[in-house]
Amino acid sequence: MNIKYIHFFITLIPIISFQLFGQEDNLPVEHKVYTFLKEMRVKKIIHYLKDDNLVLSRNQILNHLNEIEKKSELLSDTEKKSLKKFRDELSDNLDNNEASQLLNPNENFFSGISNIFSNKKKYLYASAEEQNSIFLEGIGHLYHGQKLYPSPTTNSNLYDIGFRLRGTVFDNLGYNLTVIKGGVSGNFFLAEKIEPRLLSNFKWVEKIENIGNYGFTYGYLRLNSKPYPNMDIAVQLGREDFTFGYGYGNKLIISGNNPTLDFIKFDFDYKPFHITSIHASTVGEFLPKREDRFTKFIAINKLKLAFENFEFGIGESIIYSGRGLELGYLSPIAFYKFIEMDIQDRDNGNVFIDFKTNPIENLELQATFFLDENILSNLQDFDRYTNKTAYQIGAFWYQPFSISDLSFICEYTKIRPYVYTHIDPKNTYTSFGQNLGHRIGPNADEILLKLTYNFSERIRFWSDVSFVRKGKNEYDNNGNLIKNVGGDIYFSHPDLMPNKTALFLDGERWNYTFYTLGIYFEPVNEIIFDLILRMEKEIKLSNNEKQIITFAVLKMKLAF
Repeated sequence: MNIKYIHFFITLIPIISFQLFGQEDNLPVEHKVYTFLKEMRVKKIIHYLKDDNLVLSRNQILNHLNEIEKKSELLSDTEKKSLKKFRDELSDNLDNNEASQLLNPNENFFSGISNIFSNKKKYLYASAEEQNSIFLEGIGHLYHGQKLYPSPTTNSNLYDIGFRLRGTVFDNLGYNLTVIKGGVSGNFFLAEKIEPRLLSNFKWVEKIENIGNYGFTYGYLRLNSKPYPNMDIAVQLGREDFTFGYGYGNKLIISGNNPTLDFIKFDFDYKPFHITSIHASTVGEFLPKREDRFTKFIAINKLKLAFENFEFGIGESIIYSGRGLELGYLSPIAFYKFIEMDIQDRDNGNVFIDFKTNPIENLELQATFFLDENILSNLQDFDRYTNKTAYQIGAFWYQPFSISDLSFICEYTKIRPYVYTHIDPKNTYTSFGQNLGHRIGPNADEILLKLTYNFSERIRFWSDVSFVRKGKNEYDNNGNLIKNVGGDIYFSHPDLMPNKTALFLDGERWNYTFYTLGIYFEPVNEIIFDLILRMEKEIKLSNNEKQIITFAVLKMKLAF
């Protein structure tokens, strides 16, 4: 990270008035507390949750947990135990009865080793004072995957280890540095099913070493301030995984399946007004020659009005490349589509509108409408190729039929042909060759059904089924494109083509069905097991060609 940006953050500290916040580093987006908070929001225990803009700081999450505590009489036994577990875990209390430090000079090293399998919070090293804190944590993962069908059966193992250095200084400047390095043995195709992020990991894709290996790194600074009551301002610089927009399965804006982005982020929250602006950089698809590789940028902003039972937002995104930072897209308060026109219409601009409502207790409805490029002309002609639109609607039903700790999700997504594409292939809605938005891509739709049940604060069962229809571009036996129907994110519609229509699901039709069963189990704090059974079925309708793969995965995560 450039030293001038660090100086910028530090010089802001005495300028902005602030209160004592404590924990301003973010909690990783995959943490299970986010699921718990979502359930509490749908149950109307929490009055507001910023779930369209994850991740959240530990301080924000603790505030939500404190809000839930005030209504604990409305919680089930499992919810009460989950609340206590998350509060204890995130409090970072360094009392010897609650925490263990492997490298603490005041503790015996071997007793620290034995505490790895206890319910204590685990650190390699930790120190917390009134205004400053530092936590050094070890991280390890072990994944074992077994293909069950078709034969011959194969297996794959992924194993990695790393560390996380995090904390807060000056009361309100959070920081995080995470490094993970791993290797793979066994079947590489199955490894990519187990961990899809491998498909956009440079060391994995490059394949020049004698073993399959990968690595992930994250790091950021996050400055937070509350200059007035009900006002919250945060600026973040660095890289980490995040999602953006609504969506119970995949999201149309930033799904989270994409590679990690480097970004500058600005958040402003004041009463019902919420403004978010993100300017991120990434790369194009992997190219063998270094001179062909390129950087691309993504600018996103959104204005949202949020009330207790109703949220409405409007936002936009811009993808551009071939030059350095575009100053016009750096402003957190601007209409990027008009700016793009003023700088000669070179970029991939999109506008989205989203809506969420919680009309009654335990039921939430949400919808997103996505407009790619041309937002004014021919919008009423639904079959025209310029009508690059997508929408998603969904419902979250918590405690259906008064069954405690059960949740049901139903969601439908439709993405018309050519959505996410651009006339300049470098400006497609992708990062490292992976779609930034919904995983089904253009010219496709999906029905998602998901059922989840919390057996206890440490055991969670879930099952989902996804039905996908997709129209793919058609190719001859030599791999040459013979019909472009808008089914490939890297092929836009040339304006010179005589055919101005783009029929939904035209082309080579494929149907996909995905079944997943999963059990999450955390026998002791920060030792986590996930057991997943998954079947993927695809059918090519033109000749009824079928392919089915079934595999099981056991994941173990260890913190120490």
